[in-house]
Amino acid sequence: MSPPTHANSYYAASANDKVIRPQLTGEHRCDVCVVGAGFTGISTALSLAEKGKKVIVLEGTRIGFGASGRNGGQIVNSFNRDIDYITSNYGDVIGKKMAKMAFAGSELIRNRIEKYNIDCDLKHGNVFAACNNKQFEELKAKKALWEAHGHNELELLTTSSIQDHIGSERYVGGLLDRKGGHIQPLNLVLGQAKAFESLGGEIFEDSEVVRLEQGKPGKVVTKQGTVIADTIVVAGNAYIFGLLPDIEKKAMPCGTQVITTEPLSAEIQKQLLPSDRCVEDCNYLLDYYRLSGDGRLIYGGGTTYGARDPGKIESIIAPKMLKTFPYLKGVKVDYAWTGNFLLTMMRMPQVGKIGDNLYYAQGYSGHGVTNSHLMGEILSDAIDGETERFDVFASMPQYQFPGGRMLRVPYTALGATYYNMRDKLGI
Repeated sequence: MSPPTHANSYYAASANDKVIRPQLTGEHRCDVCVVGAGFTGISTALSLAEKGKKVIVLEGTRIGFGASGRNGGQIVNSFNRDIDYITSNYGDVIGKKMAKMAFAGSELIRNRIEKYNIDCDLKHGNVFAACNNKQFEELKAKKALWEAHGHNELELLTTSSIQDHIGSERYVGGLLDRKGGHIQPLNLVLGQAKAFESLGGEIFEDSEVVRLEQGKPGKVVTKQGTVIADTIVVAGNAYIFGLLPDIEKKAMPCGTQVITTEPLSAEIQKQLLPSDRCVEDCNYLLDYYRLSGDGRLIYGGGTTYGARDPGKIESIIAPKMLKTFPYLKGVKVDYAWTGNFLLTMMRMPQVGKIGDNLYYAQGYSGHGVTNSHLMGEILSDAIDGETERFDVFASMPQYQFPGGRMLRVPYTALGATYYNMRDKLGI
């Protein structure tokens, strides 16, 4: 039986590291066993290895197989719910503590790239694009909010000045965040995995975990082997598959689709995105896009609730791309793929501890690139006894979607239809 492979994506085709790690066999012993080799798992493992811990990572398929190796590659600051929402719903104390972490994920990513010399096509700056005046007013408020919490690398873009960044007539304005950016996400997670291994860490692929046994120590069991560990971290996110059923009930897998064009001429690249920033619009069901390191347009969107894989991804996303950039008509699409992210009821990450020695983190609700890296550092600190930041997240209540597993998809899709209509009407 052949080993599992990555999705047939542009990221997999341009991966720097195509080495297949061994499958777990026999019994192993370590300080911490991390389940899942995506951003959360590898960030946690690398942070722990930097502290001198003996860490083993188990991955059911390949490093970065899930959302970490399929996402839009955009470094977007803050959380799905912004600081004002957090303060309003969870109080001033939690609001102030969360504000201190809102921009930490992007800094951590840049520090890792520099420290370990990771080649992942890092480019700086992202643009939030307003499709109507209501969204533009919301971007003005975002700028004021972030500046009030110390983020001063922001620029409001008018209908005229946004043309310096996006060659499209769709937008009435925008907000440039110079602390944002974009990367080749699979190469980012693979680069960190290599850094982790350089510090003595071990990664086993094609090693799906079938059972967790809590205790002191705990036991993580695959079909071919076992890891005995003082501490266990579950970092499977949308791909957790039955390991923690009570936790799985509190979040819902969602699918997003991405296409990548053939390499474009330098002239077309300059016409599309003159400043080479990445872009996401402000719609509830948003579009996002950017240029790759080799000059392709990567365009994504089309959220589906319940992680249903659409049959024809290109037919869903290409019309969105052409609505934004009509002059790309006739450009060939080389890659199309889908991937799952995990949505929570409150759109905030779910973080916690079960028993004495099992930690989990999940549900970044579309802000996974930055939040997952931050969470890895936070989990590492908590395991090492520094729980201040972990306790902030863990104190936030976690709710199930209304309707349970049967009705959560139609209820959420109905809500999305409502907000999508509001976006179209500009209200």
